Amino acid sequence: MVTPAVEIPAELQSYWHKLDCGFPRVAEVFPDCMQEALAKLSNQGIEDYIEQARFLGKMGRGAEPILIFLEEWPSVAVHVGEDALGDIMLFIRKMWRSPNGKAIVPFLQSLPVTARRLPTREQLSDYLSVALDLMERTTGSVHGIHQTFASPGLPEMFKQIPILLGQLSLAGLRNWVDYGVRYYDDHPERQTEYFSLHSADSKAVMQRERRGTLLVDNDRKLRMYMRGLWQDEDMLVPYSTTFDELRKPMPYYDQLGIRLPDVYDNAQGIAGIDRYRATLAHMIAHRRWTKAIFADNLSPSQRMAVEVLEDSRVEFLAMREYPGLRPIFTALHPIPAEDACDHAQESGVRHRLAMLSRAILDADHKYTNVHTIEFARRFHELMQQGESSTQGMVDIAVTYIARTRLQSDNLPKTHFKDTEVGYRDDNRHMWNFMEEDDEGEVAADRKLEPGEELKGLPPRHYHEWDYNSQNYRPDWVSVYEVLHPQGNAADIDRLLEKHAGLAKRLKKMLDLLKPQDKVRIRYQEEGSELDLDIAIRSLIDYKSGAQPDTRINMSHRNDGRNIAVMLLLDLSESLNEKAAGSQQTILELSQEAVTILGWAVEKLGDPFAIAGFHSNTRHDVRYLHIKGYSESWNDEVKGRLAAMEASYSTRMGAAMRHAAHYLEKQQADKKLMLILTDGEPADIDSKDGRILIEDARQAVKELDQQGIYSYCINLDPKADEYVSDIFGKQYTIVDNVAQLPAKLPELFISLTK
Repeated sequence: MVTPAVEIPAELQSYWHKLDCGFPRVAEVFPDCMQEALAKLSNQGIEDYIEQARFLGKMGRGAEPILIFLEEWPSVAVHVGEDALGDIMLFIRKMWRSPNGKAIVPFLQSLPVTARRLPTREQLSDYLSVALDLMERTTGSVHGIHQTFASPGLPEMFKQIPILLGQLSLAGLRNWVDYGVRYYDDHPERQTEYFSLHSADSKAVMQRERRGTLLVDNDRKLRMYMRGLWQDEDMLVPYSTTFDELRKPMPYYDQLGIRLPDVYDNAQGIAGIDRYRATLAHMIAHRRWTKAIFADNLSPSQRMAVEVLEDSRVEFLAMREYPGLRPIFTALHPIPAEDACDHAQESGVRHRLAMLSRAILDADHKYTNVHTIEFARRFHELMQQGESSTQGMVDIAVTYIARTRLQSDNLPKTHFKDTEVGYRDDNRHMWNFMEEDDEGEVAADRKLEPGEELKGLPPRHYHEWDYNSQNYRPDWVSVYEVLHPQGNAADIDRLLEKHAGLAKRLKKMLDLLKPQDKVRIRYQEEGSELDLDIAIRSLIDYKSGAQPDTRINMSHRNDGRNIAVMLLLDLSESLNEKAAGSQQTILELSQEAVTILGWAVEKLGDPFAIAGFHSNTRHDVRYLHIKGYSESWNDEVKGRLAAMEASYSTRMGAAMRHAAHYLEKQQADKKLMLILTDGEPADIDSKDGRILIEDARQAVKELDQQGIYSYCINLDPKADEYVSDIFGKQYTIVDNVAQLPAKLPELFISLTK
């Protein structure tokens, strides 16, 4: 194991030793990754995390696989569970042993998006089976030649997973993959085009499979529906019916959340989103009004009848509270034909109960069966009395089964046509059994061990724009935010004394920008006080017989500024160079300029924050807090500013997105982000010099959509070659860096006056 250039904290040394990694880039991010893992994983999860990371670092694919895994797995585990790691590593090992080793990196990069779209282990397992099927069917199959070569489509599919899972259910993804394999398995170039979504055929098939309403896209809307109408909150967990055709799972709920199909198509004129609402209304009605009862003394047919009648009861109560549910329930409930069941050949219990359920729901039913009519009437009479209960449904159900029982009910073949009510759940919550049942146990939340302390913040992952594909690379950049180290606050006070003349000139300009006390708002129907001039004039009009003006009050408002400012400083290595025509470095001059600006903004009273950034590959972008919005211009802030240092590279887009994360939360009419930099965006892992420029340009567009005005102050004399591509006309180039301390505050004043 190579000794790391970065010192590993003592409490993490044992983990670093087990990892046994010789990549310097891994050592630089390992402490932060490990702190996040300790916060999110169990003790066993930590052991598995280190063990699998060690394997990824030793399999001969460079540092990228282990870096991605260390950064992403803790967050992925939160979504899909730690147990899913075994399935994932088994799939990775299969790729590693095959010619498809190059697909491991895009697979790992796609995991965060996959986990968000498929947030259960079952769904992830189904997804892995689709990917494995693609790999096995397209590896080494061109024109029947038995030679070993990689699947052309596998890595391309992983790169497109954000788009595919954003538009397709698991069933749709499987069909899309199957089409590509069947028609292009012996054409590598066309297979690559298909799975990279470049061919018209690929897009057409995806459009064909893109149907229905995806639960993952409507999760927030449905949870607001639950909270607003039902005052109920729970996690919505999707499942796929396509991969479990034998069992055919139904909606249900337990201590871990509400389980719903991952996609609902429109049906019987009801939109998919309304089908979700109907299912949720039905289950929440159960949660509110159903009391669990013992099942041991009831036969299977009696339990079935109890479930149908209890379903009808809670729906009746739900519709009484929200009548708009009735047309949805009525449209989705099947209408079994009265003569559909052949009693000589099949059991008709389900058929009779489905007719009873329909008769209870629909008063205009056409059924003539005397038992259906009688028990629907008995149900409604009990409901009208307001004394209904789950036990009351048991009494009706037992009587109904006794009255309607036929010899054919014992036949093994059961009549199913038009008996399944798709929006109802499986009613597992209704039953208690005498034997112990550990199915409902919930894994306890992990607690910190005695003396265990969590340090630092976990990384935030940001997308990055790829201008080649005209799409985002999801969760591509890891941003670690830290509080800037402290220095000597007196150094900043000395800089203010050095620029006392400049401060005096600025003060005159600042006085003009300061919020004034109060401004009168006249001609108000209601106000804080009487406007005597208007009141006297109205009285004269009244005495004269004219219509008086009733707006005789006035109020006041503060004539103030409402601006929030974020100053984002490029702290890359190039700032350590001497400024042209000066004995000071660019960093020292920037420090003086920020000091004057900070003093000026404090005088104005605008909320403002200061942060610096630098980067060492996409895996390690550092965001350093110097001053927060809630902090005043005090010695602590000055101390951080005094300790400013410059190193590494300039991954500007990620830093701007992270700064916007704080700025957009400010309550202000105008939000201004000033970016002070001395060069173009660049990083050591970016071979294409254009890609980070285009990403920064895309970040500016994103900020504009968020209502944030970005402006660049560039200290590079050659900035004309690229800065307008990023910021349009929103920039200033300071050719003489020595003038920066005077230019920066004046520029701020002109932007905010």
